[in-house]
Amino acid sequence: MINLTLKQFRYFEALALHGHFGRAAETCAITQPALSMQIKELETALGTDLFERGARQVRLTSFGEAFALRVRDILRQTDELADIARAAKNQLVGRLRIGVIPTIAPYLLPTIIGNLMRMNAELDLQLRETVTPKLLTELAEGRLDTAIVALPISEPSLTEVPLFSEDFVLIRPAEDEGKPVPSRERLREMRLLLLEEGHCFRDQALSFCNMAAAPRELLDGSSLSTLVQMVSAGIGVTLIPEMAMAVETRSASVSVARFNDPTPQRSVGMVWRKTSPLAKQLGQVAEVVRLSALTLRQQRAA
Repeated sequence: MINLTLKQFRYFEALALHGHFGRAAETCAITQPALSMQIKELETALGTDLFERGARQVRLTSFGEAFALRVRDILRQTDELADIARAAKNQLVGRLRIGVIPTIAPYLLPTIIGNLMRMNAELDLQLRETVTPKLLTELAEGRLDTAIVALPISEPSLTEVPLFSEDFVLIRPAEDEGKPVPSRERLREMRLLLLEEGHCFRDQALSFCNMAAAPRELLDGSSLSTLVQMVSAGIGVTLIPEMAMAVETRSASVSVARFNDPTPQRSVGMVWRKTSPLAKQLGQVAEVVRLSALTLRQQRAA
């Protein structure tokens, strides 16, 4: 009989995810030699290699890829057993893994974290900021409990809860202050700065401008902060969500303009697996997120 442990499975998953012994060991809070030893013991027990070891990176073997699918399923079901126990307590306790897209995280997370910790100071919050496709993958694999994203997602296996909507604003160079706000047709003729591919906000901006794809002359940035600073340098114009306005424009020589109707907007909400035992508790978290966004909006208006 082969003796395999959940600990080995978690170390294996970390190494498969990071492709690097050092980063995987750091994630698992153990030393690199200890992680290497556990992986080697796992491979010995299985009688085959799980990874191809290179000088700077490790990759899954073909067997390792098949093994990884089963391991993720086992770990997800194990975590759900713990979730069932937590759900039975009828309150939010223990670990809570939340994913957030980058165009929301810097602006709303501080308020959300403060409100959640006031609900339960012993809550173990684990936060993950990345683009929507990665969040949905990690949610499906059980590595996240929930995610705050732009809706709709339209994934049958997920529960979607709309929480609030917000307008997009136009960021222009400071010397454009007071000029007429361009229409979406005129905006298509301007040098529009967008987030790089993979960000849903990029797709939403293109949709508002009735553009199926970005022309070659459009420039990409890795963050809203980068886009705003590029506008400040006179390179072009950009759109940002209203919640980012105060943070991103305070140190940039830009002007802010609001569009005439139809105003570009996005709907923000939370998603989680329909099979999650924590559905009731996640509904409570969703209400905290909604109230946090309302608080932020009231602060901007004050």
